[in-house]
Amino acid sequence: MPRISLTPPRTLLTRIGAWYSRRTYGKVLDPGQAYGHNARVLFSYVRLEQRAAKWNALDAGLKHLAVMAAAARINCSWCLDFGYWEGREQGMAAEKIERVPRWREAREVFSELEQLVMEYAEAMTETEPAVTDELAAALVGRLGEAAFVELTAVVALENWRSRVNSAFGLTSQGFSDSCRVPAERPVPPVVTPVVTPVTPVTPVTPTTPTTAA
Repeated sequence: MPRISLTPPRTLLTRIGAWYSRRTYGKVLDPGQAYGHNARVLFSYVRLEQRAAKWNALDAGLKHLAVMAAAARINCSWCLDFGYWEGREQGMAAEKIERVPRWREAREVFSELEQLVMEYAEAMTETEPAVTDELAAALVGRLGEAAFVELTAVVALENWRSRVNSAFGLTSQGFSDSCRVPAERPVPPVVTPVVTPVTPVTPVTPTTPTTAA
């Protein structure tokens, strides 16, 4: 249950935010409602998200895996729920998104670089951060310095989102449910008819009666 009211004052900013949220996502996002109790914080946060959305030095798929890995490490159910929907909107395979929280048990699903990115996101999210020189060097070598800086920034931004949402007590809003593929109807089993083998009948040749002399 949320620890803060999700009915903020109906200011111009919160009304615009609610309108935009419904138009873009089909519903009003709970984090926006919570931030709405402080107009300055809400405005600054929205501006930050808008500007972060324009960063393009890092591959979008890698960026999303990093965000999901950080959210999973903090166990923010709201962020994981929204992240599933967002990943599907980007065209990412559902199997890959679903396995992010336990990616080490499904390494065959992810490339070596994707695994490095998720390891970095988790290490950076630890308290205290557990990033090693070797891990950072491997990523700088594979991504370049500009993309590495962006990766670090998006993980830090997701830490903000996840920690704030968790502290507010926000949980899933059902985004992932709206984009899951419905389960297929079970196919009835094929019944093979049992055929009883028929024993062939040997024809009997009639005998001609013998007349006694």
